[in-house]
Amino acid sequence: MAGNDDTRRRPSWRAALEARCAELEARNAALEAEKRHYQWLAESTTDLISRHARDGTFLYASRAARDLLGYEPEELIGVSAYDLFHPSDLADLLNKSPRVYYHDGFYQQTYRFRARDGHYVWFETTSRTRRDPATGELLDILCVSRDVGRRIRAEANRERLARVVESTTDYVLFVDGQERLFYSNEAARRLLSLPREGGDACLEQAYTPASLGVLREIVLPAVARYGSWSGELEMRGPRGPVPVLSVVLAHRGPGAEPDHLSLLNRDIGLRKAAEAQARHHQEQIAHANRLATTGELASNIAHELNQPLGAIANYASGALMQLRADPGRPAGDLELPLTRISDQIQRLAERLRHIRTFVRKGQTRPRPVALAEVVDAACRLCEWQYHQAGVALEHELPETLPRVQADPVALEQVLVNLLLNALEASRNHPGADRVEIRARRSGPREVTFTVDDRGPGIAPDDVERIFAPFHSTRPDGLGMGLAISHSLMEAMGGRLALAPDDGSGGATFAGTLLTEPAPLPPA
Repeated sequence: MAGNDDTRRRPSWRAALEARCAELEARNAALEAEKRHYQWLAESTTDLISRHARDGTFLYASRAARDLLGYEPEELIGVSAYDLFHPSDLADLLNKSPRVYYHDGFYQQTYRFRARDGHYVWFETTSRTRRDPATGELLDILCVSRDVGRRIRAEANRERLARVVESTTDYVLFVDGQERLFYSNEAARRLLSLPREGGDACLEQAYTPASLGVLREIVLPAVARYGSWSGELEMRGPRGPVPVLSVVLAHRGPGAEPDHLSLLNRDIGLRKAAEAQARHHQEQIAHANRLATTGELASNIAHELNQPLGAIANYASGALMQLRADPGRPAGDLELPLTRISDQIQRLAERLRHIRTFVRKGQTRPRPVALAEVVDAACRLCEWQYHQAGVALEHELPETLPRVQADPVALEQVLVNLLLNALEASRNHPGADRVEIRARRSGPREVTFTVDDRGPGIAPDDVERIFAPFHSTRPDGLGMGLAISHSLMEAMGGRLALAPDDGSGGATFAGTLLTEPAPLPPA
């Protein structure tokens, strides 16, 4: 019976052993699968996974070594990582080693590591020491390293940019969606008397009320839609408004707050002063040109004064003769000569006002004017010279022409310069018997007038230089008339050009001006 019991227990024991073996095999298979999985992860990641001995020798390196450093993993086995550190960074690591190895066990470092071709790669490595649980002996060091060169360069660029922004003489402001200034560079802090840190400054403290209104009504909506805006504004300064050329940019990109803006402001006070000085000089030159033109028109002026003065003398002499012949005549008989005298005096006063207006100094202030009236006034100033030279001056302008944006005195000066040049070109030239002024609509909001003569025309060598200062085709010319006329037309928002030669002879100058804006339709 006992033998039978042993026989029955033996298969049960064997089954338990077999089950245990199967369990161990399954666990080993699972461990092996997990090992392969982790090995696959280590070999697949773009980070360099490595294992090192205490002296830094590579015990293992993943395949990322090939992409990051140019080494095959097998080439690194047995090589000390310390030999590949940049010397400056190695000293820092060795200073940390005792504390890391014996105390922390976990650390992170950014350093330069030499690649196979000799250049250095910026690495950020996270390391952890592994020790024997029983003895505490250091077994190895596990490291995960990644290339952070792009990040390091980006941070260096940002740092350099920050230094440039801080040191530039432009006024740089950063503002949030509530118009609070959360950064200002040194130049802006000096201008606005802001503290270096903290404070509760706002956009209202930086700009004048008028410019603040432009910012709120125009600039901020434009930046929200298009991302940027540039134009002229005025900032507050200790001695009054400071004119600036402003560039406003929306902060965009990773990490940027959607309602944050940069305002870069360049002081253009000196440029404004120079422009004002240049305008003043141009006005003085234009005035001198008008005075010189008046000298050329002296005979016309004399004629303008002589004719009404002669008529006044004749009517006064006739009235006196009548009174002497019959002292008792009624006063009503003198109404006609006295009326004629009054008319001539009014005409004389009008001519004098016109001449005085033409020669006086003044700024160019464009406003809506009737082109026909200005052309008629310019022709009256030049008609005596044309009469003396035997050259006809013809001008016919359509009555339907809209009013143009121009300064009447400046436009008259341009026309007089062109008319006198045309007259000089016509003198003693066969067939040059007339000068014509025409005008037409040349665009939806443009009117172009032309002054056309039948003289010898402009030589090809002079075409490019015709509007240059001090360039003249006349031996006695100053070379300023066309240059000043060109500048005056630009100051009025128009342009002056020499029309292309159509083969008919002579020269044609074309001036283009903007028309008066059309009135808005009733609401």
